[in-house]
Amino acid sequence: MCLFQIINNSMHNYFSERMEPDMIYYLLALQSVEGIGCRGARKLIDHFGSAKAALEAGEKLLLEVGGIGPKLVQNLKSGEIYRKADLEMETIEKYRLKVTSFFDREYPEHLRHCEDAPVLLFYKGKMDLAKRHIISIVGTRKMTSYGATFTKRLFTELEKYDPVIISGLAYGVDILAHRLALEYELETIGVLAHGLDRVYPRAHYKTALQMMERGALLTEFWTGTSPERENFVKRNRIIAGMSETTLVIESSEKGGSLITADLASSYHREVFAVPGRSTDPFSAGCNHLIKTHRASMLTDARDLAYMLNWEPIREYSNRKKEIYSLNAKEKALFEIIQKHGKIQADHLSQKSGLPIKDVLSTLLRLELYGRIRELPGKHFEVS
Repeated sequence: MCLFQIINNSMHNYFSERMEPDMIYYLLALQSVEGIGCRGARKLIDHFGSAKAALEAGEKLLLEVGGIGPKLVQNLKSGEIYRKADLEMETIEKYRLKVTSFFDREYPEHLRHCEDAPVLLFYKGKMDLAKRHIISIVGTRKMTSYGATFTKRLFTELEKYDPVIISGLAYGVDILAHRLALEYELETIGVLAHGLDRVYPRAHYKTALQMMERGALLTEFWTGTSPERENFVKRNRIIAGMSETTLVIESSEKGGSLITADLASSYHREVFAVPGRSTDPFSAGCNHLIKTHRASMLTDARDLAYMLNWEPIREYSNRKKEIYSLNAKEKALFEIIQKHGKIQADHLSQKSGLPIKDVLSTLLRLELYGRIRELPGKHFEVS
């Protein structure tokens, strides 16, 4: 079944709540002009006051706008742009897709300040971004157990700040971030490199449906647009631009997550990277970002809170803690940590009488349950 058909009956009609169809129509027509781009469209709208006025302006007036030459004027006067706008409007109206423009109050505020921000965004679900902490979480598609463990622990600490989680619905770090956001009842937005008529990769279809219940799928691409290679870089600028900070969990020496980090830096946003072993290929990109001072080191959520001046927004939920009943080993170690306040793993081994191998594996489970957290120097304390 088409993704549209599943959500068609559950969405309110966008046009009755936000921009008028006429305004969207002319923005679509302007956006479809070959060679116009985001900057060119915004320049024309700023100059003439609206997309409609820009499209109806005479050739002489158009040529007075900086960067607008005869070829672009010719494209602006093509009737083809209105045919394309008609077709896209039919899709928007038929499936009640939500649309927000750069000039609309609902447009993501952080993204609005980026010079290459899209004029139009299409989305399904809901976006509640006002006065919220918004972070993007990105990384390799080939995530290691180290990256997965770190990300799971990070979410137990992030919960109390109630952030909106932005990522790209890709394999690896992206999809884990979305799923953990859903698990911890945080709003999450997946930014797509294609139109809203599909989910890519298909394996994430079920998660995408869940995300529309507690967040949204968002894109700048029209329906029918395939996930072409060049679209992912365009997608990455939206991920970086929507957020106040970008977290790189794992990355090789080259990859899309490093592009996202560079874009975030160019937008004057904070960038954090998770350090890893010097021999680990999927920590090479993160280590390089830290070494070259292009990212701050991220060891836990307190780093974010300190750098961004965050304060807890909601009570820490004991929901995760209540899910798991501790076995004998877990209970013994937890009680020792609780008694001492802070203790190293080897001391835990001595006091419990358990082999260090058992201690380390048990500590990992306690971290994943949200009962304890690791501190520098292999010390552990109760969360």
